[in-house]
Order: sequence, then structure tokens, then C-alpha cells
Amino acid sequence: MSLLRREKGVSQRSAAADLGISQALLSHYENGIREPGLAFVVKACDYYGVSADFLLGRTLSRDGATISPEELYDLSSEKDNVLKGSILALLSKKLLVNSIGVLFGLLGKMGNREAVQAAASYLSTAVYKVYRRLYQANPENDPKFFSVPVWRFEGGLADADMACSEAEFAEALAAHVKEKKELPLMSNDDLARDYPVLYQSLLQVVHGAGERVNALSESRGQKRERK
Repeated sequence: MSLLRREKGVSQRSAAADLGISQALLSHYENGIREPGLAFVVKACDYYGVSADFLLGRTLSRDGATISPEELYDLSSEKDNVLKGSILALLSKKLLVNSIGVLFGLLGKMGNREAVQAAASYLSTAVYKVYRRLYQANPENDPKFFSVPVWRFEGGLADADMACSEAEFAEALAAHVKEKKELPLMSNDDLARDYPVLYQSLLQVVHGAGERVNALSESRGQKRERK
């Protein structure tokens, strides 16, 4: 709500007056000290022109619809520039955090330690790569901060580590199935029931990744046709 208020260009005092509450109470809502009731959520949605799902961080689409990959990952193609830097970063974080929550919830139900470790290693290296790229973007940062030399990183060792972790994950799952151990229920109804808040985020992450992969495949196909 704080980000939406700043985007709207109004002070906390003005927003509180428009919403019919005290500035102190709005401050508590914005800082997570107190949770608003349904009536206030509805009023805030009308005031900021967004859906309840958007206000609660369950979707990046202001009208509550499933987002397109362009809205999620490409600022240049946003409709009416409805998503702006800080809000996009915050909600993208929520989507990934929520999705990982579902993932490890499912893995936890399996009780397969090897699968959990492999998945954690894969995702940890992905975080490492993104952080390192961000860190290295500033030439003033000390490259010795990382134990892996630049030439090894640029040579693809982090990618190799992710590939090995993915292979270990697949092997752990195959062994789990071979031993006829229990697997988590993963139908749409099962996931919606077990993860009613988090599941929507996972759906959007899966949808966005699938669209990007398909777009990449189609792009390569078009290049082959031109040749």
C-alpha cells in the first residue's frame, strides 16, 4: 500500500483522510504492524484502482487476471506502464518466494533428503549467479569478494554446478519412484486446497516461464525457416 500511495502521488495524511481512517492506522497498515479488515481492503482497492489479489501480492496484474510474460519480465512492453520499478521488484520477489514455498512444501511431504538437497543446491546457485552478475556490474566492487575466480565463473562452472544439481534431483526422484515411496498430490484441486494463497504465484511463474521457453523455440524455428 505504501508503494501504491507513493505512485499515486499523495501523502500518507491525504490518503488516510480519503480512506476514512487516521494517519496512524494507515501507517500501521502500510508497515505491517496491523492487518486491515475486508471492508478497508475493498476501499483501498477502489482508491488505488487495483484488485484485491494485486494489493495482497498474489498477482502482478492490477485487474487480478493471469499476467502475460511481457508484464512480468519486460518493462518496455507494459500496458500504460502500470508496473514501476519498486513495485515490480517487490511483487516479483513475492511470486518467487511463494512459488519456492510450494516447491519445498511438496518436497517436504516426500521426505526425500537427497531431492531436497539437490533442489536447494540448484536454486542456491541460481541466486549466486544473479547476485554475482549484479555485484560485478559495478567495476568498483572488489572481485575477490567471491571465492570462485572470474575466469572459472565466466567459464561456466556455476552452470555446470546447476546441471549436476538438476541431474542429482532427477536421480533422487527416480530412486524415490523405483522404491514405490509416496509422492505428493499435485492436481490443480490438490494444490489449490493445500496452498490456497501460494498456488496462484506458482501458476504465474510456471506460466511465464513456459511462455518464454515457447517464444525462444518459435524464434529459433523462424530463423531456420529463413535459412
